[in-house]
Formats: sequence, C-alpha cells, structure tokens
Amino acid sequence: MSGTAHEENVYDALTESDDPRWAFGSGFADSEADIVAPVPEGTDPADLAAYCLMLGDDALIYSHRLTEWVSNAPELEEEVALANTALDLLGQARVLLSRAGHVEGLAEGGTGRDEDALAHGREVHEFRNVALAEPSDDLDFARAIARLLVFSTWRLALLHRLQGSADPVVAAVAAKGVKEVTYHRDHAARWTLRLGDGTAESHRRMQDALVWVWPFLGELFRTSDVERRLVAASVAVDPADTHDEVHGVLDEVIARATLTRPDVPGIGTIAGRGGRQGAHTEALEHVLAVMQSLARKHPAATW
Repeated sequence: MSGTAHEENVYDALTESDDPRWAFGSGFADSEADIVAPVPEGTDPADLAAYCLMLGDDALIYSHRLTEWVSNAPELEEEVALANTALDLLGQARVLLSRAGHVEGLAEGGTGRDEDALAHGREVHEFRNVALAEPSDDLDFARAIARLLVFSTWRLALLHRLQGSADPVVAAVAAKGVKEVTYHRDHAARWTLRLGDGTAESHRRMQDALVWVWPFLGELFRTSDVERRLVAASVAVDPADTHDEVHGVLDEVIARATLTRPDVPGIGTIAGRGGRQGAHTEALEHVLAVMQSLARKHPAATW
C-alpha cells in the first residue's frame, strides 16, 4: 500500500498529493525513462510485451473489482483501505501496460500502444489476466477478503522473485510492489482471522468465501509458454515455483482463523487455454463493459 495510506487521518491520505493524476496510481517518478529501457539481451520483445500484459492485466482487472467497494464497504476506514489497495494495483498496471505498449512496438510487425489504448481498446480475448481477478464478489465482504488474501499472497510471492528480473521495468515494479502487496496480504490476513475466529455467522461466511475463491487457485500456478521462455532469459518467474509458498501461507492463516481448507475442484481450461492465453470467464465481459464505456463513447476525450 502506498505510504499515504498510513496517515492518521484517512482524509489526508486522499488529499495530500502533488500529482494532479494521483487517482491513476503513483510512485514511479522515473517511469518515463524506464519504460523505453532496452529489451534485455536474448529476449523476444513480443514475449516481454505479453508478460508485462499478464502482470499488468492481473492488477488492472482486480483493481477495478476493488473499486466497486467504494461507498459499499462496512466502515469508512475499510473503504479507504480497499480504495488505496486498488490504487496501488492500478499504479503497477499503468507502468506495466506502458512497458508492454512500448516493447510491443519493437516486435516484428508491432505497432505499439499507450497504456490507455491497452486498457480501453482491447477486446476480451486480448486480455491476459488470470480468472481470479474477474468475478464479481456480489459485495460480499467475506468474499472480498478471501480473494484479497489469495491474490496478494500469490502476487507477493511473484514480486519477491521478480525483483531480480533482467528487465528493469519489471524489476522496478516488483521492488515497489513488494512493499505495497505486503500490506495488502497483512490486511487480508487480519480480516480473515477476525471473521473466521469471530461469531458463528462471521465464521460461516468466511468459510463460504474460501469455498468461493478456492477453484481459482489452480490457474495461478500454470506456466505458459511465454513464461517458460522468459524464465530462461532471467526475465520472468515460473509461477509453479510459488505453489508451496502460497499454499503454506494460506494454510497458516486458515488454521489460525479456525477455518477449514476447502476441498473443491478447480476451474478448468478451454482446449488447454486459460486467462494467459485469452480464454476468460463471462465476468470479464461485464468488467470491460463498465471499465471501457467512457473511453469507447468518447474515444478522443482527454482529461
């Protein structure tokens, strides 16, 4: 979470910023120079662009889902916390999508697009995020916490490893993101304990929320062909390598919260394709219909 989120007055966290576009994410002062950094030697620009889209789309789509809690959270402090979590992820997405667009232009036959074009101009099959980011939680707070716990635990494991990426932009996002996502995971874990080890009703709802989110875990550890090639080039991380760490953290939190690890089947693939290959749940269509509506209605607008 960004530093302003820890201010004593939650309103100061929203107003104390010198950046007129603070609501679009922040924290990468030198990002313009980094975005055009050379592609690491031995790396296919098309692969690097695809990988930045994977990491960026995860953050972009999930940040949108988190913003649905603005004015809907159970208390003001939690509303600000979730909004700031969304802003942290949006900041990561902006840099990663900008890098993807720049590198895309270096690939053979590539055209190159800016972050806005990538966020608002792509169709469903062009997104590369995992399915975990897509579904609506139906404003069920326990579901929101369960997804935040799983997503942040997994992303933190990735970002820790990506700090050593040969790509300077990926490494920079990871270095800053580790600090932010550490807070996200801690926040979700604390709420899981509070709900799981609370009343009978909060315990039931937290357990149901884990059952709801659990089918999405399997996809998080599938390795795409792009990731395999970039692991060899020291740019990417094999998500399969995070499996034990992620499940170890989740098991510890679940046990301390007096909850039970769900035993439910995971979501499958479509002819072997998942989110990384552009195969998505119907929920992503609803996300994009809302997220892209203004840009598509007024494509030449600026603000």
